[in-house]
Amino acid sequence: MRLTITMAALAWMIATVPGLAQGLPATEAARRAALIAALPADAAKRVFGLITQPSATPPRSIGSYAKGCIAGAAPLPQEGETWQVMRPARNRFWGHPALIAVIERIAASLPAGWPGLLVGDIGQPRGGPMVTGHASHQIGLDADIWFTPMPEQRLSLSDRDNLPAKSIVTADGNDVDPAVWGPPYHQLIEAVARAPELARMFVNPAIKRRLCREVATSPGADRAWLAKVRPWWGHDDHFHIRINCPPGQPLCQAQEPVPPGDGCGKELDWWFTDEGRHPKPGPPEKPLLVSQLPPECAAVATAP
Repeated sequence: MRLTITMAALAWMIATVPGLAQGLPATEAARRAALIAALPADAAKRVFGLITQPSATPPRSIGSYAKGCIAGAAPLPQEGETWQVMRPARNRFWGHPALIAVIERIAASLPAGWPGLLVGDIGQPRGGPMVTGHASHQIGLDADIWFTPMPEQRLSLSDRDNLPAKSIVTADGNDVDPAVWGPPYHQLIEAVARAPELARMFVNPAIKRRLCREVATSPGADRAWLAKVRPWWGHDDHFHIRINCPPGQPLCQAQEPVPPGDGCGKELDWWFTDEGRHPKPGPPEKPLLVSQLPPECAAVATAP
């Protein structure tokens, strides 16, 4: 089974999302500008959100995935034979060269049923916290990959900025959409989860549960790769990959290893409880300042 998507189908997707065809990049840019203007001058989101180019230094991932920055980031080229960068107007296609190499390798060795990757946000030119969209993606080691397969015909720049990502989870959040899900989705997720550099992959809990159920129907099947596939809120239209700190990066703070087991037991059931589905919001947080990031990040922000 090979997934294909035509330009006619893409045009329908754009037309059925109100306002999308009228310029999502302009709307998002205006929203970002308003949010940045409301932040203190030394807010990390403001400082790193206004930087448009990486530092001209050797690559260094500094701090933790959700509190740090990156020096010497590299861009994922806008297009490759088996990938295209989505939302290029956001300028979030920057990462550590090790992550860029992993994405390119995954795209070059996709399962037979998956035609190519649509790559979403990676990180800002110098990482750091973003004004919109992510808590992590700060040190150049995280990337989002859409569940929409790359279409047969190349997407235009306008398409890539305006095409909506499509959920593959049912409206009640209990399962994957049977009209969309098929073996290529399972094969893609499994192939990516087996990448040796991968620390974690985040997917919607319904997707994790579907994977667990499908593996359970194959007695004797290797289940080890499921451990790195972690349930998380959202992630119904894309999956999020996170690689380990690359060698020679002493300022990169590694994440705790995944817990033992395949993650298909009671810990997965929790995500479908009322507590898991409706977490209580915490108090509003004060804007994080550059001075509260690892000290090296202040120099990264001002480096040429």
